Amino acid sequence: MAAALQANQPVISVDTKKKELVGAYKNAGQEWLPFGEPVEVKVHDFIDKEFGRANPYGVYDIAADEAWVSVGTDHDTSAFAVQTIRRWWFSMGRARYPKARQLAITADGGGSNGHRVRMWKLELSHLAKEIGLDIQAHHFPAGTSNWNKIEHRLFSFITMNWRGCPLISHEVIQPYRQHQDA
Repeated sequence: MAAALQANQPVISVDTKKKELVGAYKNAGQEWLPFGEPVEVKVHDFIDKEFGRANPYGVYDIAADEAWVSVGTDHDTSAFAVQTIRRWWFSMGRARYPKARQLAITADGGGSNGHRVRMWKLELSHLAKEIGLDIQAHHFPAGTSNWNKIEHRLFSFITMNWRGCPLISHEVIQPYRQHQDA
């Protein structure tokens, strides 16, 4: 990783944030509102079939200290994970690393980007052919997902942004889109 960073090759950290219920559900924390005007939320957190769940998948560019988040509404799959990396590459990575020869990825050991997931490897091989880069995936050992940079450099800020705010829509869930388009 250090050699790739020193050679100005892209190094990204990827992962899925905890799946969140979409709708008027209580979210831990506080949000300041005018006195006597609380936001009404549901008492039980049964899934709302109209809104479902949100699966935020993130790509954190370690050298640039920038991130990309895609929010899925279905399942956290390897195809979705690699599609998020693809979107990051074509929207941010390709312009930042025009002389890239390889892409290094750090990920934890489980979920859609786990080291044993064959679909993850297959999808990454398709992406490598499409973008013309060698892709290296480095996985953290079991129980060490906290070491993954995305946990501290992206997901912690998303959690702070959501604190005390019901996630009533996908627009509320993905506030970083405004920064990406700017």
